[in-house]
Amino acid sequence: MAEPFDPSLPSIEFLRQKARRRMPGFAFDYLEGGCNSNVNVRRNTDDIRKIKLKPYYVCDYAGSNLDTALFGQTYSAPFGISPVGLQGLMWPKSCEILAAAANEHNVPFVLSTVGTASVEKVSEITEGKAWFQLYHPAEEELRDKLLKRVEAAGCPVLVILADTPTFAYRPLEIRNGLSIPPRMTLRNICQMMAHPTWSFSQLAAGSPEFKTMKPYIPKGLNMKHLGLFMNKTFSGRLTVDRIKAIRDLWKGKLVVKGIVNVEDCQKVVDLGVDGVIISNHGGRSLDAGQSTIEVLPELAKKFGNRITVMIDSGIREGPDIACALASGAQFSFMGRSFMYGVGALGKKGGSHTITMIKRQLQQVMEQVACPTIQDFPKHLIRS
Repeated sequence: MAEPFDPSLPSIEFLRQKARRRMPGFAFDYLEGGCNSNVNVRRNTDDIRKIKLKPYYVCDYAGSNLDTALFGQTYSAPFGISPVGLQGLMWPKSCEILAAAANEHNVPFVLSTVGTASVEKVSEITEGKAWFQLYHPAEEELRDKLLKRVEAAGCPVLVILADTPTFAYRPLEIRNGLSIPPRMTLRNICQMMAHPTWSFSQLAAGSPEFKTMKPYIPKGLNMKHLGLFMNKTFSGRLTVDRIKAIRDLWKGKLVVKGIVNVEDCQKVVDLGVDGVIISNHGGRSLDAGQSTIEVLPELAKKFGNRITVMIDSGIREGPDIACALASGAQFSFMGRSFMYGVGALGKKGGSHTITMIKRQLQQVMEQVACPTIQDFPKHLIRS
C-alpha cells in the first residue's frame, strides 16, 4: 500500500493552519470551537502533554510494532477516527474521504448518527468494518429502526453516546447561525466567496445532509423546523434502562462513549458493555469538567481487566497517543486532527494524516525502546 505523505505539511499544526486558510470561517469555527470559553478544549491537550515517558537507551531492542488487537480485529495502529457530526459542512465529502482512508490503513472509522454520509454508504466504503455511534432517539421505534440498519450494514461495534445529554452553549456557532446548509447571512456569503475551493467542491458534492437520518426527516422543512425536529427526535440523556435495552437488542460489541467517572463506569460494566471511551466530547460540552487524561488512570486500573478502556478528546498526534497508552488506555481516537487533514489536503488528507501519525508514534516507540503498544505503561514516569 502506498502511503501518501506531503513533506510540506509534516505536523497537525501545519495542517491546521492550511485548513484554516481553505475553509470558510463558520466551518472552521465549528471544527475548532468548544463550549463557552473553550477552557476544556485546551485543558484536554495541555494535560496530556504534561505526561513524561522514560526512554531506555542501553538495551537490546529489535524494533516496534504498532499492531493492536481490539474486539477480535487486529488493527495496524492503536488509534481510530472519532465520530464527528456535520463533516460534510466542514469539508465536502470528508466523511467518505476519511472512511476510505481508515479502510486503506486498517484503522477503525466511527460514523456519527449526524454524520453526512449514510451508514450504508460508509459500510460499503469500509467493507463492513465501520463502527456506528448512536445518538439515543427519544422514541424506541426510531432506535430500533436505526439498530436494524446498523446491523444490516454489518457494523461490528455500536457506540452509544453519553456525553451530550443537552445541547452545549457554543458562542461561535450561535454567532455564525450554524445549520445545514449554512445560513445565508451576508457574513457567511462573504466567507464562502473568499474560499472558492471549498465553495466549488461543495457545489460539486451537493448540499450536505444528515444522510443516515434522511428517511425519517419530513420533506420540505426549512432550517428552523429541521432544527426543531432534530431537537425533538433525540434525547441524549442515557439511563441504565436505555443501555440495558440496547444491550439486549444489539448482538455485536457495545461501547459507551463519554464515561468520565468511576460511578458511571461501574454502571455500564455491570450492564455488560464491552468497552468505554473516556471522552468529554472534545471539550465541546462542559468547560468546568476534568480533562480525559486526568480520569484515565483510575478507570483503567479499576476496569481495564474487565472491559476495553479507550480514550478520545485532546489527542492530536503521535506523542499524545503514546502518553495516553502509557497512562492506561488500550486504544485512542481523534477527530479534529483528521478534519484538519481533509481541510488542508482534500481527498489526500485522510491518508496523509494517518501516515504522519503512524510515523510519529513509531518514532516515539523506537526512541524510548517500546516494542509493542502493550509495553507503553512501563515507560510512564509517575509523579
